[in-house]
Amino acid sequence: MAAHIDLSSWEPRYTEDPYPFFARLREQAPTQVVLDGLSAWLVTRYDDIRAGLSDPRLSSDPALADAATRAVPWQGGSLISARHMGRMDLPAHTRLRGLVARAFTPRRIEALRPWIQQVTGDLIAAFQPRGRADVVTELAQPLPLTVISELFGVPPAERQEFGAWTHVFFGFDEGDGSRNGEARTWITAYLTQLIEHRKRELAGSLHDPEAGTLLDGLIAARHEGERISDDELLAMSFLLVVAGYDTTMNLIASGLLNLLRNPDQCAALRADPARIRPAIEELLRHESPVKISPFARFTTAEVTLGGAVIPAHQTVLFALGAGNRDPAHFHDPDRLDLTRSERAHLAFGHGIHFCLGAPLARLEAETAFAALLAGCPDLALAVEPGALEWRHSRVMRGLRHLPVTFTPRAPARSI
Repeated sequence: MAAHIDLSSWEPRYTEDPYPFFARLREQAPTQVVLDGLSAWLVTRYDDIRAGLSDPRLSSDPALADAATRAVPWQGGSLISARHMGRMDLPAHTRLRGLVARAFTPRRIEALRPWIQQVTGDLIAAFQPRGRADVVTELAQPLPLTVISELFGVPPAERQEFGAWTHVFFGFDEGDGSRNGEARTWITAYLTQLIEHRKRELAGSLHDPEAGTLLDGLIAARHEGERISDDELLAMSFLLVVAGYDTTMNLIASGLLNLLRNPDQCAALRADPARIRPAIEELLRHESPVKISPFARFTTAEVTLGGAVIPAHQTVLFALGAGNRDPAHFHDPDRLDLTRSERAHLAFGHGIHFCLGAPLARLEAETAFAALLAGCPDLALAVEPGALEWRHSRVMRGLRHLPVTFTPRAPARSI
């Protein structure tokens, strides 16, 4: 049997541009790799990823992982990694997703649109007079962090500290993620206190799951008489906070980068803002915020994907970023084409674990791109693309900074 490919041996080029490596891996069908201590099969072709993500023989339950996989810290079966719906199979997944969906409804998300537009406008107005900005630190980070804080009812006075620890969790403080465990502990403790506080305030009341904050809705949600358990509530809250922040941040920053690197596409979108929604789908495909799905699957029986026979009791990962650049499914996949007809990308996953927060991420990105293109004339990169630093991550694809310049604009005067 061939030795596993250690993805760390491809650094730093793999972090800077993983797509040439993904192209090589697609030629080999599912490949055995080592990713940050985890030995797994990596699935890279579009059709194989869709098939695998829908195959019930590939379990999401970490209890079915072998001892070596459970020993890897980022895949271990702790509370946070094991009690949310991303780590559940049917029928438990159906129950929990049903509970969360009752609180996280499209109506609740759409009702946020005017407020998100206001938050976005305020963030952009703060740097408009300068004619320059770091889109990551001044828009792509604070926008989703403000939104998720509002959704969970984090008091304004506590949002700065909450945001600071969230940044530590993603390695923005030192760049190497060495304080990730410390940040995980702080966020878990904070959410535990926040949940207990809201439960006491809501005790004995008849609460509409769509009223109040998202956290209130999760506490109140019922499905066929069942409520979400305390462990599930904490795990789901942690997942929604983390996933809702990092993926949207990456989408806004890398999406804008790719628009600026393709001025013809950017000009067409600026000329016809009504194209923003299909444009976001292409930006998601072209530079997926999640390059490798963070939640491994575990084979409960022998599975064949792309001609490769994967035995039972094996760990499997899915390279969503590789599937979204598969030439067998997308014509000229390395080219950004906002008019592309193939829309079925994998950026939000596939199957029963398709990202529940996708509508919120799309809304935030739509608002951010529309406001930037309208409010910052002559928007351009302030550095050469090769000088940009991509954040080192085993699974995410995101920029550390995105400096831009534009024609300064004075703040609008109040009437």
